[in-house]
Amino acid sequence: MESKKESKGSNDKLVEAFMKSEIKKNLSLNDLVKEYSRVDSGNRRNGGGVSPDNANSDSDISLQKNPKKLRVFEGLLSDDLPPLNSKIVRIFTSSTFTDTQLERNALMADVYPKIKEYCRENHGLEFQVVDMRWGVRDEATDDHMTTELCMNEIRNCQRLSTGPNFVVFLGQKYGYRPIPTIIDGAEFKKLEECTQQFPEDLALLQKWYQVDTNTVPPVYILRPISTVYYNFNNKRNAKLQEADSNAWWDTMCDLQKILRRAVEVLLEKKMIDEEGAHNYYMSVTEREIQNGILRAKDTGDHALAYIRSIEDINISVLRISKLFVDIAGRSLDTEAQDLLDNLRDRKIPAALAEENIARFSVTWTGKEGLDNDTHKEYIEEFCNHFYHSILKLVDDAVKKNDELMHDRIYADILQHLHMCLNLVKLFKGREEIIHRVTEYLKGSNNIPLIMYGESGCGKTSLLAKSASLVREVYNDATPVLLIRFLGTSPDSSTIQPLLHSLCVQISYLYDQPIEDIPSDLVLLQGYFKKLLSCATKESPMVIFLDSLDQISPTDGAHSLMWLPTRLPPNVKFVVSSLPKLYGVLDTLFKLISNKGNRIEITPLGADLGGNIIKTWLERKQRDVSSSQWEIVNAAISKCNLPLYVKLVFDEICRWRSFSKPQDTVLSHSIHEIINKLFERIENSHGKTLVSRALGYITASKSGLSEAELEDLLSLDEKVLNDVFQYHIPPVRRIPPLLWTRIRNDLPGYLTEREADGVNVINWYHRQFIDVCKERYFRNLNFLNEIHSNISDYFCGTWGGGREKPFEYSELQRSRLGSEKTGLSDRKVPLQPNVHFDSDGNVCRYNLRKLSELPHHLLRSNRYDDLYNECLFNYGFLRAKIASMPLQMTLADFEELQEKVFDKDTKILADTIRLSASILTHYSDMLGPQIVGRLLPLYSTHPKIRNLIQQCDTDGINFCSLVPTHHCYHTPGGPLQYSLEGHLFAPYGISITSDTRYLISASNRIIIFDLSTGEVFRTIFPGVEGIVSTLSISPNDKYCVCSTTINQVIICNIQTGDFQIIEKPVEETSLLGVSSLSSEFVVYNSRAWYVYSIDGTLKQRTPVYQATPLMEIRLKQNKEHVFILESVDENDRDRTFVVLNANIDDHFQFHTALAVTKDSKTVYSCIELSDFDIAVYTRSPRFCWEYQRSFNNTEEVYSLCLSDDETHLAATVAPGFKVWDLLAKLSKEGKEVVMSLPHGIRNIPNKHSLASLCLFSRRNEFLCAGVRKYIFVWDVKNGTLVKTLDAHFGRICRLMSVTGPDRTNKLISSSLDKTIKVWNIENIYEDVYSIDRMEKPVDDICMAADHISRAITITRNCLGLWNLSDGRLLKTLSSSGSSIISQAKITSNGLYIVSAELDRPEARDNRTQQNSESENEVIIPTGNVLIWNAEEGKTLQTVPLRNVHQLILNENDTRCIAISSSLNRVKCTCIEVPRAKEVYTFELEGQKRNKNAVLTCDGLSLVFPTTNKAGETNILSVYHAKTGAHQFKVTLKYSNYQEFHTLLPMPNDPSQIAIIDNNKGVIFDIKKKSAVKSINKWNGVVNSTGKYGLYAPTRGGLELLALTKNPDKPQTQTLIPRVAEGVFYVKCLFTKNDKHVVYYHRGHRTIRVFRISDCKQLAHYKCHAQVNAMEGTADGTGLLLGAEDGSFVILTIADPQNANNIKIEELPSRQLIQDPNGSAQNGFTIGSHMMAAKVVSKPLSKVRQHLQSKRQAKEDKMNSILKDYTSKV
Repeated sequence: MESKKESKGSNDKLVEAFMKSEIKKNLSLNDLVKEYSRVDSGNRRNGGGVSPDNANSDSDISLQKNPKKLRVFEGLLSDDLPPLNSKIVRIFTSSTFTDTQLERNALMADVYPKIKEYCRENHGLEFQVVDMRWGVRDEATDDHMTTELCMNEIRNCQRLSTGPNFVVFLGQKYGYRPIPTIIDGAEFKKLEECTQQFPEDLALLQKWYQVDTNTVPPVYILRPISTVYYNFNNKRNAKLQEADSNAWWDTMCDLQKILRRAVEVLLEKKMIDEEGAHNYYMSVTEREIQNGILRAKDTGDHALAYIRSIEDINISVLRISKLFVDIAGRSLDTEAQDLLDNLRDRKIPAALAEENIARFSVTWTGKEGLDNDTHKEYIEEFCNHFYHSILKLVDDAVKKNDELMHDRIYADILQHLHMCLNLVKLFKGREEIIHRVTEYLKGSNNIPLIMYGESGCGKTSLLAKSASLVREVYNDATPVLLIRFLGTSPDSSTIQPLLHSLCVQISYLYDQPIEDIPSDLVLLQGYFKKLLSCATKESPMVIFLDSLDQISPTDGAHSLMWLPTRLPPNVKFVVSSLPKLYGVLDTLFKLISNKGNRIEITPLGADLGGNIIKTWLERKQRDVSSSQWEIVNAAISKCNLPLYVKLVFDEICRWRSFSKPQDTVLSHSIHEIINKLFERIENSHGKTLVSRALGYITASKSGLSEAELEDLLSLDEKVLNDVFQYHIPPVRRIPPLLWTRIRNDLPGYLTEREADGVNVINWYHRQFIDVCKERYFRNLNFLNEIHSNISDYFCGTWGGGREKPFEYSELQRSRLGSEKTGLSDRKVPLQPNVHFDSDGNVCRYNLRKLSELPHHLLRSNRYDDLYNECLFNYGFLRAKIASMPLQMTLADFEELQEKVFDKDTKILADTIRLSASILTHYSDMLGPQIVGRLLPLYSTHPKIRNLIQQCDTDGINFCSLVPTHHCYHTPGGPLQYSLEGHLFAPYGISITSDTRYLISASNRIIIFDLSTGEVFRTIFPGVEGIVSTLSISPNDKYCVCSTTINQVIICNIQTGDFQIIEKPVEETSLLGVSSLSSEFVVYNSRAWYVYSIDGTLKQRTPVYQATPLMEIRLKQNKEHVFILESVDENDRDRTFVVLNANIDDHFQFHTALAVTKDSKTVYSCIELSDFDIAVYTRSPRFCWEYQRSFNNTEEVYSLCLSDDETHLAATVAPGFKVWDLLAKLSKEGKEVVMSLPHGIRNIPNKHSLASLCLFSRRNEFLCAGVRKYIFVWDVKNGTLVKTLDAHFGRICRLMSVTGPDRTNKLISSSLDKTIKVWNIENIYEDVYSIDRMEKPVDDICMAADHISRAITITRNCLGLWNLSDGRLLKTLSSSGSSIISQAKITSNGLYIVSAELDRPEARDNRTQQNSESENEVIIPTGNVLIWNAEEGKTLQTVPLRNVHQLILNENDTRCIAISSSLNRVKCTCIEVPRAKEVYTFELEGQKRNKNAVLTCDGLSLVFPTTNKAGETNILSVYHAKTGAHQFKVTLKYSNYQEFHTLLPMPNDPSQIAIIDNNKGVIFDIKKKSAVKSINKWNGVVNSTGKYGLYAPTRGGLELLALTKNPDKPQTQTLIPRVAEGVFYVKCLFTKNDKHVVYYHRGHRTIRVFRISDCKQLAHYKCHAQVNAMEGTADGTGLLLGAEDGSFVILTIADPQNANNIKIEELPSRQLIQDPNGSAQNGFTIGSHMMAAKVVSKPLSKVRQHLQSKRQAKEDKMNSILKDYTSKV
């Protein structure tokens, strides 16, 4: 009886079938299912993997895959993991401080900005220079850490930089030679022994060097200078500071002599090697060169050396010469010079290729030796060489690394693997939890594993450690590891990039076609789950996702519908999450209820915490004293979270064995210890600098690159005034050394990640963010300033060389004698939205600006800037939509709306939402979508007007097709969303109990998120039938659907898994389904069947007394409702049954029924002759007792109760009636009548009780769907409030969505395949009408001389349109039973000629009534009508049968009508408008599918005919003025084929074109010979006859030269040929011959090309299928007639064509002042809405008000149109 088909998780099969069949092959539904079956069987044969067509052999795949990339994609964690892809060029510049200041300043001012711009625009790389000398006044620092910091920076540059990373500038100075900061303990003991004979020296040595036994082995550390010379850092007292500074320099010289003397002794005794000895003589510069060049690898690709020689240095001027050479005493330091010579002339050339060394020689001149004026030529040469050398190294590196450098997925995976490795290195303990995870990986559990715990408990480290053990667990297989630390990279921060990244990784590893990965999120979710089945026993798949709570909630990510709850074999899935945050963990527990798959992570415990710290100290070769251990143990006994333990470890690593007690204090919470850390850094580096630097990082949206941070600090006057309070720098920028020092004091707490294509730094843990916000952002002015400064930076306010003004502080003015104000170029970049290449093409989007700028403008309360720079800025919006997910753009609007309500912002956000389906794939359509939707608001909303003007000026550079008039739905009215995606009418729609999701079904199931209007999930069950009913289980977990071909689909809403039951009922087809949480019922007219939710049949029950079953409604309380209908089809008596264990009561009624939710009260009609509404209640004895009646005299089709059961609505033929059920008895029976407009009536549905009317929230309105309209009435008085032209097809379902949170929505589905969501709260808002035809537009005809008139032809009527305002003037139809086959409008626009045929059904009726014999021949009938266009009246009717072609001639004063009947063709010429016959003649043998043509001079009519022998290559030529036959032509040219089209050549009256399937032939009918044959020409020709087009149905477009032109090729490809199926295409030349227009029905797009250079100007996505397309008479526009009856006028705005009509002069862009004084622009608002606003006025006054207002607008509009027409 039944057959079950398991289809869980097989959405991918239908996706593939639809992609290949529906889209590419245009197959029928049956063919689609066959294709699905074929794909399914192919997949099964290949073990669920790729089909044989896509499969490659293992050897081929291994040859194709990059080994390095393969290792990374496999997740192979090892120490030789490839380094992270760099997004930065970071150069460390080494020099000897004083002698290269001229060169370094020149580079800073002129070269670095250019290199930065080049790197950003050409390669998308950041450029940063680390000059540790620049901006630093003193070489000595208190803590002696400068040298070590320099070495760290060199290593960072080598690690991070793409291409060059080290540049040295060497002159004739060896440089500063400091004494060692740290000396090994054993070595220091030897030095002491060598100094024993000099007690004073030994005492000095021991005074300055202290032993640190916390280092293992112990070392001696040079004390900070200020611990002895207290005023060394006292900048407030210059004299004391200078004295201590001089004292230190003297002391250092003494220490230097003592150490070198001892080293010489050790060297002689061979107790130290030469390299060790050299350590005491080496300059900082040589140490840098040693690390940057001498010990570095591949220096030819990464290093440069600039060596300058100055001739004739005047040593005698010591004040100057000591800056350029080393001076000892008052003479040259020969020791230093020898060391320099060895370094410069031997070591560097030996380690660096000669082409990487540049040598310059200059002459010493003047007092200063070197200056900008004298050595200008040298500086220019030096800068030019540096610029080109750096660029060459960058270009070479990019070229070398191009394959993987630009692989976004590779970079993302690699980043997560590095993070995993770093975490594992610090991991220790937690064996019990690790054991549970490894047991899960080994076991057969097919459910994801959940790890959860409080912030800082170590979830991330545990997950990383578990991931590192995967290879050990699967030692007999080759597992692949997919690991993501969510929120740490852009591709792991939002759901769509995350799933796409995972899909690419899996597809690459398991040889699946990457191009098959869908871009649509809904399809992507299903595809991701499908790919999991690729795992095999030999290659299992393990996925780790850390911190689900850190993924952005956009696109419903936190609902976790994308997460598989059941895993295929050989797949393991581990996730982690915080509790309470965003409710993610609660959702996880609902999806995965198995408690055995949950691991709670608790704190470490004091013992384990102490052991971990000891292990870490041992690895770092550190220790602490016993007294210090007591402090540590006390701290971790109070808090032992892993993060706290890590913070404690980092703190105690700073402790020396000689540290003072006050310096070895530990706070006892994470929050406090981070605060202490920040306090210490502030004390060391200055509170202003630290607070601003950390504030910028914390305030950023996704982190800052170090170049950005350096730029921001350089723009911050408070920072610069604090840093430069004692000197004025040559360039007003922050010295890089200052930030380097701060970062060095935050070890591991700032992490590097990629964001928006740039390497950024951000906090390692959210706890740091919380502390930063509390510490710095409590001052709201500070916070506002931080955000504002970042806003200015990303706005580019001070970029590109613009000087920023500043004020010197009072301290600076008093100390330095500076002026009060100044101007300074801060060398920061411009911030364009888009970077273009030299050809003007987009090469890169400025993702940093697009992401960060709105974030900061909003938070700095700069709303006007936010509007102007972002939200209402066309360039910004288009760039962001083009480069980022659309939801990120909408998020900017939503954030603003949460903070400040702005109506324009809401309207624009709704516009983008309504356009989402187009903008997601066609970002260039932003301009047309905004203009087409928001033109009605042009006058009344200044921000929107400004944006439209930007679209008209800037938008045409991306899409030159601009809507001339309002043509798309304008947001702001009741319509909230238009939901698309169904291929058939969605009869099944239902809402989840929380009102969040809409489940809809046709031949697919689509789940929409009602909060966003976006598709949440699409399920392709692969059924042949269409879903007729749908029921959602009360727990919102399942939906059950029935189809038209006796199938049931059980779908898990949360996971997307589904199951199909074939033939669930016996005999007759099933009628419907009704579901509970664990079971559901399907039924037909004879029985009902109870199934468990897993598809198991539990029970079959026949219908009571064999009465046909009509409907079943299951109830949670087990009181199920059954409705039975009469056996007699003509009898409308029915039975209502409430059935449970105790009740089996029956209630007889007819026609209509409404039942309360508790099934205890019914409202119905009782007797067939009585239409009163009777009310019955069920008594405790289970009997139905009469209560009262409502008077009614009209037949009731259906009844509807309001949600609160206080109102009842009855559907009757002329409208609806409503009763207030709570009304007093005195008013009982007093109904409110709601009448439908004239000509519209309700039609009964014989076999359904469903009603297409319902009540809004609070029963304020009654809403009804009739035909394609939704009518809304005021329930209190029955006034029709609004008529919504809701759909193009009949409405088939209507439902309300109400809730306590003011939710008041209406949902309608229609035969037009769309679902629309209406917000009834906005019912009174303005609705801007768009005129359209009732039926699809089949053709368009424009009046050639009257540029403002055109007609549209539909099946049953004509539409006359005013092209100046886009309005439908009138519709013309002579008879409702006729079909219009042809229509033309005269060039002056005064008359219309149309040809009508009888409808087949009308003709059949007449022939049945009039025919006396079955053998009588039925002759088709029809007429040609001549209309007065202005009056809309028929002037003449000419009986002509079956007219299939109309041709206007003689300046449109004559019409030639060609008709056919019984293989005879008749040609009749009549005058227009008198309809007087001029001539008529008949032809024989013409084939009706080949039209005649009129030559371009209007003199000859050419008909394709046949001769008596039946040959089809005959043309008959007639005189077009007289109808006289002139001659016949037999076509006998070379390669003659049967042709399908004739057309006149526009440039020669004697020539026509004959088009067959392979070519076009230009034929001279007078000479009776072929003139030219053009291959692949399909007959489209421009007005001069010089160009033609070839547009095959399989894709591609070529411009053909029909005449020889030596300057241009014969064929130019406009659209390359791509195999994409067979589709209808239409192409044309504009009337001015400047452009080519191409429409593709499959893509539903129009492309426009400029003929002069073949450049594409527009790629326009149409809102509906276009059936007709014509160019305007002046060649500046297009007219489109669409499937939905719309008529769209587009202007071709070519940016390079100055002769175009200016868009700003269009009537739709003019401001009109209405009588009330407000600006309008001629758009009409629905009259019902206006009536509702003044409903309290008498109706006559309302009409008078509307009429006067409309008349005033029309008068003003006519005036503008008159001026516009005269201009044109």
